[in-house]
Amino acid sequence: MNGVIVRFRVMALWAGVMSLLLWFAYMPAKYLVSSPTFYEQFIWIPIVHGFTYPIYLLTALHLCFAKRKSLLSTALFLLAGTLPVASIWIERRVKSGQW
Repeated sequence: MNGVIVRFRVMALWAGVMSLLLWFAYMPAKYLVSSPTFYEQFIWIPIVHGFTYPIYLLTALHLCFAKRKSLLSTALFLLAGTLPVASIWIERRVKSGQW
């Protein structure tokens, strides 16, 4: 069980950081700055986020199955990865054992 939690914690923190970069660096640069060459230097952010977010979903599913969580709890756990701070918050809850 410890390996499942460690894998999830790493992916939750990674998904949270990448989501923060996507929401607060790339998207504002893309839509608020008129120069396309400026935001093109950040094109790696959505690409990396897009490739690693499914890995977060798989590790979250693995943790939910290992802990035998309900379907609603699993769905909320997976949806936590869609908000920038929610995945970091749920990672702290898993670490402290409150989840």
